[in-house]
Amino acid sequence: MYPPSDELRDRLVVWYSQHARTLPWREVVSPYRTLVSEIMLQQTRVDTVVPYFLRFMERWPRLEDLAAADMDEVLEAWAGLGYYRRARSLVAACQAAEALGGLPDSVEALKNLPGIGPYTAGAIASIAYGKPVAAVDGNVERVICRVDLRRGNPRKAPLKRALTARAEELSREGVASEVTQGLMELGATVCMPRVAHCERCPWQELCRAHAEGAALEVPELPKRKPPKAVSAVCVLLQHEGGLWFGERQPGLLGGLWGPPMSSLDGDVSGEAAARALVTEQGVIPSNVARVGKVTHVFTHRRLSLEVWTASFTGAPDVDVSQFVDARWVHPGVEQVAFSRLTEKILEACARNQEPMLPFEDHAQP
Repeated sequence: MYPPSDELRDRLVVWYSQHARTLPWREVVSPYRTLVSEIMLQQTRVDTVVPYFLRFMERWPRLEDLAAADMDEVLEAWAGLGYYRRARSLVAACQAAEALGGLPDSVEALKNLPGIGPYTAGAIASIAYGKPVAAVDGNVERVICRVDLRRGNPRKAPLKRALTARAEELSREGVASEVTQGLMELGATVCMPRVAHCERCPWQELCRAHAEGAALEVPELPKRKPPKAVSAVCVLLQHEGGLWFGERQPGLLGGLWGPPMSSLDGDVSGEAAARALVTEQGVIPSNVARVGKVTHVFTHRRLSLEVWTASFTGAPDVDVSQFVDARWVHPGVEQVAFSRLTEKILEACARNQEPMLPFEDHAQP
């Protein structure tokens, strides 16, 4: 027998009313604000998201504002949050919703919008519209697995369906928003992955995992593989106060601007790779200099990147084949969307050489 839904719900709603964190998307609730916050919060910490959310709401306060936004400006404002495909999906969802007259209130209609899956659809429907539907993320999976002592991998279909059904069972008209956010809050602040603060949990007396001393045994998730180590080299070309930057092809860091980059494989030295990379841009390097190395962790990759600068002879008529677009960019004068990796590259130059440009001004806030 699992703990009774009515008692779990009542305790959770009271607890949430007393212990919910003050967050900007909770102070004023709307479908649009819920959409933006939930997309930003995917695989990103709350304290990281808060300033980005506030800047987005100040710059694009309504759905139609973001639907009409220039993508380069959106990516620039997103820089540092990572997983940049989310920014494109967010704008696409706003555009599709505007064509419908606003964000729909049903899970099925929301899932038809670009980039919105079952979880985000459930979050918008329950939090913003008060629909008694499930929104099951990692926090909710963990909380329900523990209170019911459900073993197995929650990412596998049978248990995932059971958890979704249980979350819907816990929800109810009139308190759907509180239940959804309460489950998330409980998992984020009390029933956490590596520690369970059972003494602070409103469900302690009802929790089967706590009763059996098995709270940290569930959910039974497979061990995450360490990120694959990869090496690469990049080169900063400088000319008359500008840097040769390109807009990267779709994919990892797609749509963001940065210097030419290539993988570093086998026995090829960093200098040889840097010279070849400069030549690929259509110019002949007269000098290359290594200025440092930066490390950047993506979801499945850990990048070790050698940073080089190069001077060259001849006219600056360079090739753009590596990029969607490329040009001489003047950071601090014109605004382009940099990734956090590009910021690290410029910071490395500032630390390790006499720059031809004021590198300390390049990084975006």
